[in-house]
Amino acid sequence: MTMHFSVLASGSTGNAFFVETEDQSFLVDAGLSGKAMEGLFSEIGRDMSKLSGILVTHEHSDHIKGLGVVARKHNLPIYANKKTWDAMERSIGAIPLEQKFSFEMEQVKTFGSLDIQSFGVSHDAAEPMFYVFHQGEKKLVLITDTGYVSDRVKGIISNADAYIFESNHDVSMLRMGRYPWSIKRRILSDVGHVSNEDAALAMSDVAGDRTKRIYLAHLSLDNNMKDLARMSVEQTLQTQGIVIGEQFSLYDTDPKKPTELVQL
Repeated sequence: MTMHFSVLASGSTGNAFFVETEDQSFLVDAGLSGKAMEGLFSEIGRDMSKLSGILVTHEHSDHIKGLGVVARKHNLPIYANKKTWDAMERSIGAIPLEQKFSFEMEQVKTFGSLDIQSFGVSHDAAEPMFYVFHQGEKKLVLITDTGYVSDRVKGIISNADAYIFESNHDVSMLRMGRYPWSIKRRILSDVGHVSNEDAALAMSDVAGDRTKRIYLAHLSLDNNMKDLARMSVEQTLQTQGIVIGEQFSLYDTDPKKPTELVQL
């Protein structure tokens, strides 16, 4: 059994994630235009029309911008919880009833060889949730858009083979930056986004002996940089006794370019 994945796009301007097994393939979120989504799929050599479905994390536009267009064009099932459906329906346009499916928080759904587990996060959306992908012994975690990582969530996501983990902002850049204070306060709050340092502390709690890859995701365009995020995360992990390259490796993500399609 094999599982492949790619972070198609990640950042404050748009997010999309792809995971496949021998018999299933899913897109998580479609936060770029339909045309851009098609381009990302061609870059990893995959056909969007062959998807098993699209999983939605929450209704913010950087996660659903192209959702309606892509789903209608390729006749794809969409999975989301009821509160997210209610919150996003006006934004994504009419979706035929036969393409609308419920995936509630704290559920596990089985699709062939792939078990997908949903879990709630702390973010200012209707009912935001992310996913753990299980195939046999393999475990892949996607977690962005959360103000903090609770002990409950840490228990769910612990000791995965790979993580796509939010590392949204550098606190100093955010505090000194051009955003109005109301937005800064929202980002720094428990329903905002995790900073580089807080992300690293959470990583140190959940990474286990199986963990080999951690992707730094959802970096703010205005309040972070790839090199800064990587340096901050590495330094904070070192204070927790974790040396990058010995236990696991860190990888960048990009708002416009997909990561290499890798096998778990």
